[in-house]
Amino acid sequence: MENPSYITLSRQTVLRRQMDVLANNLANMSTPAFKAEALMVIEHESPISTQGPRGMRNVSFVKDLATVRDLSEGALVHTDNPLDVAISGDGYFAIETDDGERYTRKGSFMLDGEGRLVTTAGQPVLDDRSRPIVVPPGSGEIEIAQDGTISARDPLLPGQNVVLGRFKVVAFENEYTLKREANGLNRPGAGADPEPVAAPTVFQGMIEKSNVNGIVEMTRLIETVRNFQSASKVVDDEHERQRKAIETLTRSSLSA
Repeated sequence: MENPSYITLSRQTVLRRQMDVLANNLANMSTPAFKAEALMVIEHESPISTQGPRGMRNVSFVKDLATVRDLSEGALVHTDNPLDVAISGDGYFAIETDDGERYTRKGSFMLDGEGRLVTTAGQPVLDDRSRPIVVPPGSGEIEIAQDGTISARDPLLPGQNVVLGRFKVVAFENEYTLKREANGLNRPGAGADPEPVAAPTVFQGMIEKSNVNGIVEMTRLIETVRNFQSASKVVDDEHERQRKAIETLTRSSLSA
């Protein structure tokens, strides 16, 4: 196989990876707080000769360097569910898991059998003292202030609220170091220490939508598929060219 085929195959490999990323974005269009991803592609040169014109000494391959998330905020939409909470601006909710503290912007919460505020996967949501938020039995309507303070109607004192705690909302100096995990959670990378957000802004009865633009992602996917098909044709044409060249040389050798 010659250089044109190697170069084209490197492009196909990247295009296949890009199709996977775009398809994953489209599959998560309706996932709350999901952040779209994009492939970071670079040119990679490889030397093939030390002689000849400088521009002919290297060949350029395509290489996918990393996957980068779009951290822009998704639209906030009303759900009328009092346990749905959305963060406006910077910040992540702190969640307790078996593997340690994790962070999310997916504020689809509920109460478990013990009265704890938990994620849809049953993981406790933490307050600003790193303790699970618990709603006492018999409590009335739950209210969440914009600063993240949670209160509920006191079952013993009708008409009065009791403060249950305040959401632990943290931020990171470099959010790109966060590693995505299942159920909308994020794990901090090396050196990424969470810092408390002094004045978070949260909204009760709302949820942050995915920031995926379906039309844009579908257009990119169609374009990527077409580019992949074009690259496949180049490989096929190169194989055919080599086959014909071998046949021609064989005939010439036999007739000589």
